[in-house]
Amino acid sequence: MSGLSRNVATNLFMTHDSRDPRRPDGKPKNPTRAVSVFIVVVVLLVIGTILFNAIREKREFDQQNAQPSAASDVRPAVPAIGASQ
Repeated sequence: MSGLSRNVATNLFMTHDSRDPRRPDGKPKNPTRAVSVFIVVVVLLVIGTILFNAIREKREFDQQNAQPSAASDVRPAVPAIGASQ
């Protein structure tokens, strides 16, 4: 096969090469779209991390400062002063 016929055969059977900068619809790529998607993803990750840490720290705080249960707060009855014995 000559070089020209080889390229024609390759182009017939190859649908799209991901490394090819040309797009099938003929429109150029928009680099600002990729940057804006990246920024949105980073912002969502930061917000998710902050919420996760806040919830985890609140649970740790609640565990350390837990109020005693009602059953452990019961005191034994003390007789009144001056009551008959």
